[in-house]
Amino acid sequence: MIIDENVCGFIRSFEPDLEECLSAIEKKSLIDGVPIIRKEAQSLLRFLIKLSAPKRILEIGTAVGFSACLMAEYMPEDAKIVSIEKDKERYRTALNNIEKCGRMSQIKVINGDAAEVLKKLSDGGDCFDFVFLDAAKAQYGIYSEYITKMLKNGGILLTDNILQEGSVAVSKFAVPRRERTIHVRMREFVSSMMKSEQYSSVIVPLGDGMLVSTKLERTEVSGFWEKAYSSAETERKGETLNEKA
Repeated sequence: MIIDENVCGFIRSFEPDLEECLSAIEKKSLIDGVPIIRKEAQSLLRFLIKLSAPKRILEIGTAVGFSACLMAEYMPEDAKIVSIEKDKERYRTALNNIEKCGRMSQIKVINGDAAEVLKKLSDGGDCFDFVFLDAAKAQYGIYSEYITKMLKNGGILLTDNILQEGSVAVSKFAVPRRERTIHVRMREFVSSMMKSEQYSSVIVPLGDGMLVSTKLERTEVSGFWEKAYSSAETERKGETLNEKA
């Protein structure tokens, strides 16, 4: 929890009731332990969709289809969503939920590895007005390079779970060794986005932390993330060897 529970409760008190279909998906997800966008963070997603009125939305990390259906409720009637989900079981559940909510004509779900699908979309010249990134946290940097190619100037990138329950703010040595790679990569991603000349970004401490970024101009991708990840992996292996020694 990033902010005080009482504050979260206050924010949630202003949230409108979900449609019956969305409410059912949310309740079942909580029972099954499937992570979906938190209640207090839904307000920001809803606000941004209503504010920007995007015609083409890209979602990376469908899960069971909750956030896609939520966005579909507030986007323009002629807008479309392309959503990517790697897990086959969740993909099938998402399709079922999207059909129950009557959103099949608005939402297309692609089952596949996000990086591979993003590359195909990018190579195919796809463009989007709004991107919601909520997938494998350690890959945010890689995803962002494809996103930058496809996001229109003035478009919005909303990234979820950037604060990692607050652990992103501490030293990597304060987190379990098995979590250090994600920790390092998330810090690098957030730092890069906040300092980027391609985006104007702000960190919003709602849910598990959200990063709102607006694309300023189209530029070529530098390949920074491949180098950064290679460096992080080399450092991790070095730590392992030192521990064994």
